[in-house]
Amino acid sequence: MAQPTDTFSSYDAVGNREDLSDIITMISPTATPFMSGIAQTSATSTKVEWQTDALAAASATNAVIEGDDATTDASTATTRLFNYTQISDKVARVTGTQRAVISAGRSDEMAYQVMKRAEELKRDVESSLLANNAQVAGNDSTARETGGIGSWIATNDDLAGDGASPTGDGSDARTDGTQRAFTEAQLKTVLAACWDQGGEPDTIMLGSFNKQALSGFSGGATRQINSDDKKLVNAIDIYVGDFQDLIVVPNRFQRARDALVLEMDKWELAMLRPFQKAELAKTGDTAREQILVEYALCAKNEAASGMIADLTTS
Repeated sequence: MAQPTDTFSSYDAVGNREDLSDIITMISPTATPFMSGIAQTSATSTKVEWQTDALAAASATNAVIEGDDATTDASTATTRLFNYTQISDKVARVTGTQRAVISAGRSDEMAYQVMKRAEELKRDVESSLLANNAQVAGNDSTARETGGIGSWIATNDDLAGDGASPTGDGSDARTDGTQRAFTEAQLKTVLAACWDQGGEPDTIMLGSFNKQALSGFSGGATRQINSDDKKLVNAIDIYVGDFQDLIVVPNRFQRARDALVLEMDKWELAMLRPFQKAELAKTGDTAREQILVEYALCAKNEAASGMIADLTTS
């Protein structure tokens, strides 16, 4: 078939209106389960400090002679720990012309860009909190950095033979070792170590590859099939351990090579300056707005949590 002669079609027209949807589709993930799951507290300095303590080891030979003079037991000082606040920001900048024209899908380009930057900033903070990053005091030419979770968990970690644990006070990062497959034996070792220390972890947090690896553990080998809706349940969202049940939470912004075993209420996010927006000075025909936050990670007692490190990610 051929188009009849002198037929005017959409290919010839120059006045057809464009068909641009007012719906903007974005699937970039914004969930921040660690930051959202831990408590927030206020900071009053760029150096945030706290203390930890522990009881003396239990003794099975604590027997004294009747009528004997009491012997004073040794006392130990608390441990004083700290972390530095880190400033993270995002800046949106839009020309006056762009703010004046009619845009599809948003009424004000600046408001839309600020919304995007705010979501990006949340993702940056989550990544920083879960990083293997040592604290940095900073100076006039060096940014302060908060020690990420990888620099704190040291007591209950399972790592490759050529890896090395950090000191556990945020001062140094752990040394990564040769990656190996995630196994249930590793997880059970860390859970037992946490329990022996007095911890009661409630959350296992890990990336997508090792979330699927965990779903294949033999402890979850019994799968369920619902004959009515024909669905096969082939994942583990609650891990029933020997000492406690833990929820399994995938996190896109943590290091994929780490499986975190966390007692969530032993971690805090100290805010010196909560998320805030400020209009910056004009330097021409543009508007600029800054979204900023200043925060520190507080490991209230890292021995309550654990980590399986140096895991394969593909």
